Formats: sequence, C-alpha cells, structure tokens
Amino acid sequence: MTKDQNKPLFTISTAADLLGISLHTLRMYEREGLIIPHKKKSGQCLYSRTDIERIESIRAAINVFKISISGIKRILSLVPCWSLTECSVRDLENCTAFNGHLQPCWTYNHKTNICATHECRECIVYQEYSDCGRVKEQLRVLLT
Repeated sequence: MTKDQNKPLFTISTAADLLGISLHTLRMYEREGLIIPHKKKSGQCLYSRTDIERIESIRAAINVFKISISGIKRILSLVPCWSLTECSVRDLENCTAFNGHLQPCWTYNHKTNICATHECRECIVYQEYSDCGRVKEQLRVLLT
C-alpha cells in the first residue's frame, strides 16, 4: 500500500457516492467494526482509497458470497493477530481478541497488552486483512 493510497481524501458522503451505498450503511460498517475511518479533530470521518477498497471487499462478501456482517466479523476474528504482532505470553493472557472469536481484534478495547500503545488503524492486522480471502491465505501459511 502506498502512502497516497492511505491518504484521507473523501468525506463520508463522497465515499458513499463512490461506493453506491447510503451514509447509513457506511456508518453501520463503522459501528460494526468493519472499517476504521480517519477522523479529524472535529470528529469528521474521512476515507482513503484503501478504505474504499476495503469497503468494496466487504460489499463483495455480503452481496456476492452472501456472508452476513456477523459472519464477516467472525472470519476476521480468525486472523492470528497475536502471531502477526508478536505478542508475549503475558499479552495473550490479557487479550480479549486472543480469547474471543466473535469480532476482529481491532474492535476490542486493548488496555493491558501490546496493542494498548498502538493505533489499530495503523496495525498490519487491520491494514492487510480486509477480505476473507486474505484470512485463508494467512491460515494456509501458518499451517504449512
């Protein structure tokens, strides 16, 4: 991903227009933890080209592959974030994402592990696993 791809450019209304979806749908994806938009100090959400691609992947999972939002969250929860971020044993003991299976790691409030000091939007787990196919690729690597 290039720096330009991750530059916040689009307002929520422009992003919704580009994607052909409603503002309500875009806000729902944020509430559900599927997308973390850039936020200005004023609270205004901005979206990058990478965010648009991520949302397109979410839309494909829903519309083409008929995966529910709950199903997408469960698939993303399978990403072995603890391995990718090299968590310690102590971190794992205190990690709700490691012990849970209902939502992706970036949706949890990490207070007592390595992720407490990291911005989820900048994490490799969030950035690299925007679709279900990437999850399967990572699991293949770990199992071989």
